Amino acid sequence: MTQYGFYFDQGRCYGCKACSVACKDWNDIAPGAEKWMSVYMWEKGTFPLTSIGILAFSCGHCDNPVCVEACGNDAIIKEDKYGAVLVDKDKCQGDRNCFAACPYGAPKFASDEPGTKMGKCSMCIDRLENGQLPLCVASCPMRALDFGPIEELAKKYGNTRKIETMPDPNTTMPNWIAKANSPKEQLIPYDVDKALQLTKRRTATDDVYFGDINAVTEFPLDTICISELRMKNATVAEVLSATSSDQG
Repeated sequence: MTQYGFYFDQGRCYGCKACSVACKDWNDIAPGAEKWMSVYMWEKGTFPLTSIGILAFSCGHCDNPVCVEACGNDAIIKEDKYGAVLVDKDKCQGDRNCFAACPYGAPKFASDEPGTKMGKCSMCIDRLENGQLPLCVASCPMRALDFGPIEELAKKYGNTRKIETMPDPNTTMPNWIAKANSPKEQLIPYDVDKALQLTKRRTATDDVYFGDINAVTEFPLDTICISELRMKNATVAEVLSATSSDQG
């Protein structure tokens, strides 16, 4: 078996979600929380030094797929040709033991209803059999995704298997490689304190600018929607919040 896997360049991804939408379209998945390719987004920093974190991730198709062992219905297998981890929905009972086991939250569900069957990234094995790339890779306008034998990807891009607050890759050994964003640089020097002072309210009736600098530099913890990458989301509401997607 030649193990195949994915590569993700965080610096190229701008969160357009073309990969997620294309995946849903190809696999005939209804709009909603069942996103086999998920684009996670989170906020970092405070004004004026802010940034958005983005991660496009489907499944690690791991060397040690703990979801396979967790499924008591033999509904999940790791096939031999590409190393893809696949689910047989006819055997799935929707008990979510696979989700509990997977540190990446790769098993997906269309609803919170008990017994809802699991769906997940299939590595587009149907396309691979026709010599085509997985559709998420083919649809990315910024070429932030790549696919191929994992050894070739590692030689080309390095062997980083984790970014931000992702789980320890040594647990499951995902066949997924990434290039994290470079540290943010201030390209044009400016005085941050002076910039904040310039945006203060000018008059008593000025409702465009803020009056207190602390109002944009210090926030209660519940003000920022998501302040770090959160891949494991158990409910529909959590999935939709973490993936920040109004595109289905």
